[in-house]
Formats: sequence, C-alpha cells, structure tokens
Amino acid sequence: MDIRQLEYFLAIVDQGGFHRAASALYVSQPSLSQAVRALERDLGGDLFHRVGRRAVLTEAGRALIEPARAAVRGLATARASVAAVHELRTGRVEVAAMPSQAVEPLTSMIRAFSGRYPGVSVVIRAAFTSGDVVEMVRTGAVELGLLATSGPLPDKEVVSRPAGEQRFVLVVAPDGPFAGRRAVGCEELAGQRLIVGQRGTGMRAYVDCLRERGIAFTTAAETEHRVALLPLVLAGVGSAVVTESWRAMAEQAGARVLDIEPTTTLNIGLVSRRTGLSPAARAFVTTALPRACDGPVL
Repeated sequence: MDIRQLEYFLAIVDQGGFHRAASALYVSQPSLSQAVRALERDLGGDLFHRVGRRAVLTEAGRALIEPARAAVRGLATARASVAAVHELRTGRVEVAAMPSQAVEPLTSMIRAFSGRYPGVSVVIRAAFTSGDVVEMVRTGAVELGLLATSGPLPDKEVVSRPAGEQRFVLVVAPDGPFAGRRAVGCEELAGQRLIVGQRGTGMRAYVDCLRERGIAFTTAAETEHRVALLPLVLAGVGSAVVTESWRAMAEQAGARVLDIEPTTTLNIGLVSRRTGLSPAARAFVTTALPRACDGPVL
C-alpha cells in the first residue's frame, strides 16, 4: 500500500466513479483501475462493487474512507511543515463554508490571509448546513470550516472559535412590500410570500420558528441553491429572510434590505480538528481571528 493508491481511492469516492476520477487525476482509467486492484489485494477485500460503469462502495470501502483521508492529510501536513520553513511561500488551505458565511466573513478572512501569505491558495468547499461543515472537518475532507448556528458552537468533535454574529434581515424587491421602511417587525411577515432555504440551515430554522409561533406566510419557493435567492427576489417571486452578510450584495443588485425586529442572530464559528493542523491552516486561523487565538493553535 502507498499513499498514491489511497489518493486514487479517495478520488473515486469524491468524483463518483472511475472515469471522472481518472480525468480529475490526469491518469488513464486502466492505470487507475490497476492501482485500486493492487490496493484491494493488499487489504484482502473489494473496495467497490462494479455495477456497469458505476462504482459502489462496499462495506470495506466505506470503512476505509476516514483512515485514508487521515493518511493523505497526514502526509500533506508533513510536506506543509517542511514548506513552513520557507515561510509559507507556497501551499494551500481548504475551508468548508456555508453559503451565507462564504459571502462574509469568509471574504474578509481570505483577504487578510492572502495579504500576508500571497503564495498560499485558499480552496473553498461547499457545505449547506452546520452539520455538513462539522462532518467535513471531522473526517479530514477539509482542515477548517466556517459555520453558523442559532445555538452554541459545536465543541465535541471539533474545536470552535467564535467569529462574530450575524442578524437576520429581509430582502425585498425594489417594488415589493414595506415601501419606504428600514425595518419590519417579524409579525408583519404574516401573509407575505417568502423564499426559503433548505432544512438544516439557520435561515430555514428562523422562518420555521415564525410559523410555529402562528405567523402564517406563503412559501413562494424553496431552494437548496442559495445563489438563487437574490434573483428570485428581484424577479418578484417573493421576499427572503437572509443573514446580514447579504446586505451589501443585495443592495448593489437593486434590492431593498430591511432589519427584522426584534433582532435575532446566528453565532458564527471557525472550526478545526483538535490536532494536526498544517502550518497554512494554523496561519489562516491566527490571521482570520487574531483576537480569538489566546492559546496555541495545534
């Protein structure tokens, strides 16, 4: 077994099949298949069921994912530790982020980090719920994660560092409801047409809570694609409850943004594994949250 075989295995898992993995790795499919067969011989069992052109993980294959990620991440950390001697002139750090937090505060975090370490690239991975972020960090798919939650920041499987709060606001079309207003009471959302996100997100939890309180609204559209929210609002489909991070972008696009009273906020956190951070990830944490790093970042 060698690290290349594990990288090939993970590529098949992440890309959803041998053909896509071979294309992503810039290797021939026969070479990829041969490497996986050698890995299966070393481990003494099949990792995939070959169903036509599809590759379905066996139980053994599912069991290998987390250890394989840990091994690949460990080697990357070792390589990055050597590169740290050269003051992080090259390298990369991967961050999983929920859509709204990818707008802000992640943009500001990356700006601060890139200004100090211009040779290190930041790779942003999509995650749609706080649970997705925690799972990606816990399993080693990424080193860092940026999430939002209406409750306490997670602290069992990951290390969480507070990164501020974001209040909820209402984005409406230029000719939409509440003309001339700068704020709206949450009770006034009764009878409105709202565009909502998927379950598991703070924005969805907020509007679901409104309904539980007897504030009845019409769900005009439900979308997992957060980028669709603003176009739908501007098209007059409905209004959307989003976080403060959307304000500048929404106003630049021509929408109106109203504060929702009383103020309700989400807690933002930058999360990481408890040990084994690469030098680039440690530098990202200390640069993004200089005041939050009172102790050592492992």
